[in-house]
Amino acid sequence: MYQRILFVCMGNICRSPTAEGVTRALAEQRGLQFEFDSAGTHGYHIGKPPDARASAAAAKRGYDLSALKARQVNEFDFVRFDRILAMDRDNLELLRKACPQEAAGKLGLFLEFAPRHGVDEVPDPYYGGPEGFEHVLDLIEDAAAGLLDRMTKK
Repeated sequence: MYQRILFVCMGNICRSPTAEGVTRALAEQRGLQFEFDSAGTHGYHIGKPPDARASAAAAKRGYDLSALKARQVNEFDFVRFDRILAMDRDNLELLRKACPQEAAGKLGLFLEFAPRHGVDEVPDPYYGGPEGFEHVLDLIEDAAAGLLDRMTKK
């Protein structure tokens, strides 16, 4: 079973750091110790904190994203992580193009762990209003719980 999970979106300032922060917090609440990280397929925001709107929406629900900094996916990630979960199909395709063939089985969409929503992509809230960040959190909380359930199944 996988122990190290990488969440990936485009810039690593909205969706993937939210997924990292939420999943880590839910794992801690359950007394679980797994490794979580996030990265972007693009290097636009390297070293920057999560978007202030993402952080504010997360904080309202008790999640702290303040320690996170954006980074770009690198070749070592395909070795280090057991699962690499993209927020949408476009970023999954970029990961597939960069991924060594032997690691291709590690790739997937994060929302495969939240099937009740009937969608497989976490929409990018960057160009929208606060309601977009709330919707993203709803999806991520469900997917994070589903992922942790799968990770702890015996």
